[in-house]
Amino acid sequence: MPGFQYTAVSETGQTRRGKVAAPDVQSAAQILRSQGLVPLDVRSAGARIKLNLPVRQSLSQAELAVMTRQLATLLDSGVRVDDALTAVARQSGARLTAIADDLRAGILDGQSFAASLSKHPKTFDTFYTASVRAGETAGRLGAVMGHLADHVETRSQNRNSVQLALIYPAILALVSLAVVTALLVFVVPDIVRVFASRGADLPGLTRGLIALSDGLIVWWPWMITLLTAAGAGIWRALEVPEVRLSWHRFLIRNRIPRQIASAQFSGTLATLTQSGVTLNDALEAACGTVSNLSYRATLREVASAVRDGAALSQALARHTVFTPMMITMIASGEAGGTLPRTLARYSADTAQSLEAMIKALVGLVEPLVLLLMGGIVMLLVLAILLPIVNLNNLVG
Repeated sequence: MPGFQYTAVSETGQTRRGKVAAPDVQSAAQILRSQGLVPLDVRSAGARIKLNLPVRQSLSQAELAVMTRQLATLLDSGVRVDDALTAVARQSGARLTAIADDLRAGILDGQSFAASLSKHPKTFDTFYTASVRAGETAGRLGAVMGHLADHVETRSQNRNSVQLALIYPAILALVSLAVVTALLVFVVPDIVRVFASRGADLPGLTRGLIALSDGLIVWWPWMITLLTAAGAGIWRALEVPEVRLSWHRFLIRNRIPRQIASAQFSGTLATLTQSGVTLNDALEAACGTVSNLSYRATLREVASAVRDGAALSQALARHTVFTPMMITMIASGEAGGTLPRTLARYSADTAQSLEAMIKALVGLVEPLVLLLMGGIVMLLVLAILLPIVNLNNLVG
């Protein structure tokens, strides 16, 4: 009977490694489960078992928040991962049940929970998977899932708030654009014919409006084609690694993208260190959760310096992308032995500041749309009224 090397987690959270004799990997996983162990990795002849899993589905943010909170509650109560997934599948909708069953099948086949999650990249992003992997490694999966549940719920609430706040300005902009286009295409040509029949000398604003109207009527198919081609070209260009890195390097110079990256990094690092993950492992996981490539490359340099023995605050101080407030707070946490708590406080302050900034920007969208559309309508009215005034002067 073939033997399998395994890595598993006990009910107390301890990581265990050893060998088990079984006819296949599924049987080996079953034997480990019967012993009260959750298999993370099962290998045969030194190679990881590759499985053909079904087609992946994706979850909405609301469904992901519900699933994460349920798993956090069950795991924190001492329930094993596969049993927790079974419980989630029994009381959820069709899509969530399908993903929960698939995750459970991967675990029963000898995969780790993080490896099973990585098969669903549209639902579980890098931050989610890296956090679970670090939690499994440290034997603190329940605590990590609790922090993840808070993070996913907060992100879902913020996204819903922004979407709701942008609905009215978006509708207003679309309706205003439709009205202006209809005026240029259907109303302006009729007015132009009246002016032309009177032989009036048209003002420059009116002539520009007529040129714009003629252009829309004649060239609108080419305009749509050009805009579509430009959008597709920009999208394809950003898929090139060098171009994307240059774009991210430009973005990180601005306050909001830099603050978003800082909140992602500090939040992940706080979650993992509070869950008992070592600083080196937490830094490695946190680097992979930052979406900005330039910021991520800088963080990898920081992680390398920390592995070489430098303090985190000293490694951060070597780069100008990190704010003095961040460096000072981390140095204070290191000096007082309260780095996880300090990171959590800095992450919360940064997230709160970022949320206030985004709300302020969203609040400015509505008046800006009103001013922009009001200005356009005013130009249209002036372009139409000025020739009428001139005609009245000629008649007088």
